Amino acid sequence: MSPHLYTLACAAALFCTTAAHAALKVGDAAPGFTTTAAVAGKAFDFDMAAALRQGPVVLYFFPKAFTQGCTLEAHAFAEATPRFAAMGARVVGMSHDDIDTLKRFSSEACRDQFAVASDPQARTIKAYDAAAAANPQRADRISYVIGQDGKVRFAHVGSDPLEHVRQTEAAVRQLQQGAGR
Repeated sequence: MSPHLYTLACAAALFCTTAAHAALKVGDAAPGFTTTAAVAGKAFDFDMAAALRQGPVVLYFFPKAFTQGCTLEAHAFAEATPRFAAMGARVVGMSHDDIDTLKRFSSEACRDQFAVASDPQARTIKAYDAAAAANPQRADRISYVIGQDGKVRFAHVGSDPLEHVRQTEAAVRQLQQGAGR
């Protein structure tokens, strides 16, 4: 391996191992919040407490609408949304983007399947310890599954957008199976 490639490989390994991790752990109370969200291009008031009365919530944080990874993740969550709904769960994405951007993103990238919430002041992003280390106003890629009791049931941090969908779906399935006992 050339010295240049070795240096790049070491830098990539260091970057991957020093990624932020979610401070909210399984069993922690999930912070409540209300904000403006959009689904199918239309804005509405989203209330986490009201959503939890309907069933578990998959709350995923993403850095920026219309970027490659965030669009890929939105497409995957859109494809999985009917499976989440069949298990009684609701998917909600959140970023610091303004609501006008998220109205477009909710239709184009989320394919009218689930809501995306705006947190331009990053209050909820910070409450969920989802702020990116390099820019605390932006979210890191962190996903939570929150049970109807308002407790964090699963948390996943990672750069692979598709892994967030796979892991949260498995967590909701496990949560559903546990509730059936």
